[in-house]
Amino acid sequence: MKNASPWRIGFDIGGTFTDLVLINDSNGETIRHKTLTTPEDPSEGAYTGLTQLVALAGLKTSDIHTLTHGTTLAINALLERRGAKTALVVTRGFRDVLVLGREYRYDIYDLNGAPAQPLLPRSQAYEITERVTARGEVIAALDPAEVAALAAELHEKAYEAVAILCMHAYAWPDHENQLESLLSRALPGVSISVSHKVSREIREYDRGVLTAMNAFVQPKARRYMASLENKLREGGFTCEWLVMGSNGGLMAPQVAADYPTRIIESGPAGGIVASAAFARRNQIKQLLAFDMGGTTAKACVVNGGEPSITTDYEVGRADRLLKGSGLPVKLPVVDMIEIGAGGGSIARVDSLGLLEIGPESASAWPGPACYGRGGEHPTVTDANLVLGLLDPDAFLGGRMRLDVPAARQAIRRVAEPLGLSIEDAAWGIHEVANSKMSEALRTHSVEKNVNPSQMTMLAFGGAGPSHAWSLAKQLGIKRVSFPNGAGVYSAFGLLTAPPSADFVRSDRCSLQQDVDIARIRAVFAEGFDEAFSTLAAANVDPASASQQRLAGVRYIGQGSELTVPLPAGFLENGDVQALTEAFETAHFARFGRTLPGQGVEVVNWRGRVQMTPPALNTSDRLHHAEPEAQEKRLQVYSGREEGFTPCRVIPRSLLVVGEAISGPALLQEKECAIYVGPGATAWLDEQGNILMELN
Repeated sequence: MKNASPWRIGFDIGGTFTDLVLINDSNGETIRHKTLTTPEDPSEGAYTGLTQLVALAGLKTSDIHTLTHGTTLAINALLERRGAKTALVVTRGFRDVLVLGREYRYDIYDLNGAPAQPLLPRSQAYEITERVTARGEVIAALDPAEVAALAAELHEKAYEAVAILCMHAYAWPDHENQLESLLSRALPGVSISVSHKVSREIREYDRGVLTAMNAFVQPKARRYMASLENKLREGGFTCEWLVMGSNGGLMAPQVAADYPTRIIESGPAGGIVASAAFARRNQIKQLLAFDMGGTTAKACVVNGGEPSITTDYEVGRADRLLKGSGLPVKLPVVDMIEIGAGGGSIARVDSLGLLEIGPESASAWPGPACYGRGGEHPTVTDANLVLGLLDPDAFLGGRMRLDVPAARQAIRRVAEPLGLSIEDAAWGIHEVANSKMSEALRTHSVEKNVNPSQMTMLAFGGAGPSHAWSLAKQLGIKRVSFPNGAGVYSAFGLLTAPPSADFVRSDRCSLQQDVDIARIRAVFAEGFDEAFSTLAAANVDPASASQQRLAGVRYIGQGSELTVPLPAGFLENGDVQALTEAFETAHFARFGRTLPGQGVEVVNWRGRVQMTPPALNTSDRLHHAEPEAQEKRLQVYSGREEGFTPCRVIPRSLLVVGEAISGPALLQEKECAIYVGPGATAWLDEQGNILMELN
C-alpha cells in the first residue's frame, strides 16, 4: 500500500554542502536543512542530513512519502578522472576514435590551445573484427573465438569496466548485443556499456565518448546507489526515491546507476527546474537563473518559463567559454554554463603576480579556513567573512560559527605577496570572483540572443545571494529576486520535477513529398516503447504521461542539425512543408539567414515522455518560531575608498511584507545571507520571496 503521507523530501548533494527540503503538500509548510557533504562517501552525509531533517520536523522516517535526489557524483568523477579502469572495444580500424576526436580547433587563433584530453588513452582501446554497413549489410561477422581471446586479455589486465562501440550500432545493434553477451559471461563482475543502449545517435566519436563516460562512471554509480538504498532501508525509509536527470526530469535509481551519463548535471538541473517554475508563477518572460554554491557557480537563461535544453553539452572544457574545447555529451541536458567560482574556490597569486580564483576548491573537507576544520588556503567565503558579507554567528542558523581570525590569516597568504592590506586583498578576491562570473554570464546570455540588462536575475545557492548585487551592477540588471529558501533552492527544484524519459533515433530522411510516414511512425513507436519502459522503473502511471516529438533537421550538406518540435500535421498527413518552415524559422533565428532552394533533411528523431509535474504549494510559514531573532549591525567593507560602513543585519523572520529596506543591509536566512548593496532597495513579497531593485 502506497504511503499516503503529505511529506516529501528533496536532497541535493553538492561539492561542499548537502541541501535538504522537507515539504508538506497539504499546507505548504517547509523545513529546510543544510549539512556538510562527506566527499569520500556522499551517501553518508546525505543520510545523516535526512535523519536530522526528519527529527527537526518531529516525524518518523516511515512518514516520508517520496524522496527525490540530486547528485554531483557523475560530473565529479568525470572532471576528476576518478572512475573505473575502463577498456574501449571498437570495430577494427577505429582504435583512435576517442583520441582523434573531431580534429576541430576550438580557437583558430591560439596555436598552443589544447583540447580536453580523451577520457581513455589509446593504450586502453582494443579492436575487434566486425563490420556492418549503415544499411545493415554484414561485411565482417563477429568471431566468438576472437572475443574469447580479447576477454582473457581484459581479465588479465584487471579492467573494471568495458565500453563497446561498433560502427553503425545506432541502427544495427546485433554485433554489440553479441559482444555484450559474450563478454558478460567471460568477465563476471565487470560493468559493460554498449553504445546503442547509451545513445541511438549517429557520429561514432560522440557516441563513443558518451559510452566511455558511461562505462567509466557506472561501477561507482552502482555502488553509490546501492549504498544509499541500503542506508535508507536500514534507517526506516520505506518510501520510493527518484534521482534527478540532466534533462530536468526524474528517473529510478537503478536507471541512474546503469546510465550515469543521464545524471551528469543532476544537482544543478534541480535549481533550473525550480527557476522555470518561478518564472511561470511570476510571469517573468526572461529570467537569468544564477546558482552559486560552495564549489561552482552555474547560470541558465529561462525564456517563457522554460529552460533551454541542449544536446550539444560539454564537460571538462579546456577553455570554459569556448565551445568545442570539452568532451561532448550528446544527450538532452539543461543548457547552463558552469564557472569554477564558488564559496570554497581557492584564491592564489600566479607567476605573473596576478590574483586568480579557482577552479580548485577547498570542498567540504577541510573547507574554507573560516570553517575551523584545518583549511589554510584563502577562499571566496573567507573573503566574504572578512568583508562583513557574512555574519559569523548566523552561519547555518548559528549551528556553525565562522572563525574570523582563521579567515584573516588565510587571506594574508595573498595579501602579503600583493602588498595589500587583508581587507583590500579580501575585496580583490570578491571582485575577481564577480568579474569571472559576470563575464561567463554575459557570454552565456549573448549566446542565447538575450541582453542581460533586460532580464530579471534569480539568485540562489549558499553563496549566490552574497554576490548577486555586485553581479547585477556589472551586468546592468535592475531587478534581482531571491526565492523563498534561496540557500537550498536546488533541493526545492527536485520537488517540482516530474519523472521523464528521452530517446533518440538516427534515421536520415530527405523532406520530399513522398516521405515514408509509416516508417517514421514506427521509429517513434519504438522510441516511445523504450521511454515508457524506462519510466516503468519509477512506478508511474503511463496514462497520465505527455509525449513530445522533435526532429533534428539540417540543410543537405550541413554538418549539424537544429532540433525543432515536430508539427502535428507531419505524422498525420505527411505535411513536409510545415516541418520545413519550422526548421527555417529556427535557422533564421539562430543564424540570421536561410538557404532558399536548398534541400532539407531530418537526421534524428527525438521524443520525450513526461509525467505531470507535482504541484508545489509552499508557504513562508516557519516550522519553529524564532522569538530570539533580533536585528543587529555589522561593518561591511565596500572598497579602498569607502572602507567599512555600517550595515543592518535583519533576520528573515523579522521582515514585513512590502516594507522597503535600503542598502547596505544583510537579510539573514539560515542557509544564506542576502546582501543588499548601497543604492538598492529590497522587500519581502506575499509569496515569501525577497525582491531587490538597483538604481
